[in-house]
This record gives sequence, C-alpha cells and structure tokens, in this order.
Amino acid sequence: MSSPNNPTPQFGTAEYGGTPGNDHCQFCHQFIAGPYYRANDAVACPGCAEKMRGELAKDSHAAFVRGLLFGVGGAIVGLIAYATFAIVTGIVIGYASLAVGWLVGTAMIKGSHGAGGRRYQIAAVLLTYAAVSMAAIPVWIHYAGEHKPAHAQRQRTNPESAPSDSEDEPPSSDSGSSASANPRPTLGTWLLKVALLGLASPFLELSGDGFGGLIGLVILAVGMRFAWRITAGRPLEIFGPFDGATQPAR
Repeated sequence: MSSPNNPTPQFGTAEYGGTPGNDHCQFCHQFIAGPYYRANDAVACPGCAEKMRGELAKDSHAAFVRGLLFGVGGAIVGLIAYATFAIVTGIVIGYASLAVGWLVGTAMIKGSHGAGGRRYQIAAVLLTYAAVSMAAIPVWIHYAGEHKPAHAQRQRTNPESAPSDSEDEPPSSDSGSSASANPRPTLGTWLLKVALLGLASPFLELSGDGFGGLIGLVILAVGMRFAWRITAGRPLEIFGPFDGATQPAR
C-alpha cells in the first residue's frame, strides 16, 4: 500500500479494498480527471498504464532462474516444516502437501517477479512432489534412531534372545571372497538409494496402508495442482484510453 504523500504504484496487484470508486486509479489511488485505461479489470491512470507497459515482468531466462531458485528454497522450507511437524507430533498429515504446493508456487512467482508459464508450472509441480516425498527421509532417520536404543536395551535385558548360532559355527573358508564380492556401498550410492526411496515413498505407503496411502496421493496431487495454478501467470492486457466522462461502472 502506498503512502498518501509518496504514492508508489503496485503494478503486481490492483488494490481494490479501501480504494475510492471508478474515478481513482486502483494502482496509485490518484484521482483520474481525464482519460483512463483498464489493466485487465482494474482502472488505471495514464501514468500507471505507461509504467506497466515498460515495467511488466517479462518471461526470460534470468526470470526463470530466479523463480527456480526461489522455488527450490520454498521446497526446502516446506520439506523441513513437513518433516518437523511429523517428528514432533508423531502425525504424518497429508494436508501439509497443500501448504507445500502453495509455498513453492508463491515462491516461484515472487522470484520471477510475476512471470509464469508452462515451464514454471512443470518446475513447481516437480518441486512440490520432491519436497513432500523427500520429507519421509528425515522422518525415517528419526524413528530408526529411536528404535536402536530400544533394541539394544532388549538385548541387554534378554541376552538369550540374541542370535548365537553364528558364534558357534566355524568361520567359512570363503568368507574373504564373499566380503570382497559384497563391498560396502559408497556414500554416493547410499545417498542415491535413499533419495530414490524418498521419491517413491508416496507410492510405498500404498503397500502399508492402502486406503490411507491413496488418500495421501490424492492430497499430494491437489497440492501439486495448487503449485500449477499459481505459476500459470496471468497475461496483463491494457485497454484504452477511454473517455473519463463515459467511464463505465464496475
């Protein structure tokens, strides 16, 4: 909102709430005494219309890169928030996917300064899916860390339950060859496997809880739809000039 003494046009959004009627510009809120323009559904003065033509966010490589970077940041924030909520509360709520989709889409539009289009939509959908699905990884790691002390405690209290067959058997003569045939995976291989498991987690839920997993997929699809719609962009059309004396009522 611009101040009365130094009005600054907000070209991204026409501010309808609390503004005067059709005789005022809905961007700078100044009185329109003569000809006026229409920017989509908003009344604009000649000065704002001219500035909008020159300052509109245009789709470019730089705008897309900025939007993508902001979208990645939004996806990371959404991932952290999703996983933190699940870890703290112990509840994995699928509706958080809607918030992640909104966050990613809004961040991309913010980064691109309003530019949108098909490539923004595809990137937003992929980032939303990645953020929601990869949130399962920190949740898995958390619960795995919790289960290890409990398992160790059970072994200390019930040593008879610990497997001991392998201790009574003599070591196999080909143990060296089997160890060399199955080397420990590298960090990169491990990270790749974990990432693939994370990306597949929405579908893996179907095997554990069929109905709940299906509902989660539907909600995730709606969240991705949010991101798709937000990043579609809206072309700005400027019409006019019109005669101020015959300005139509909205």
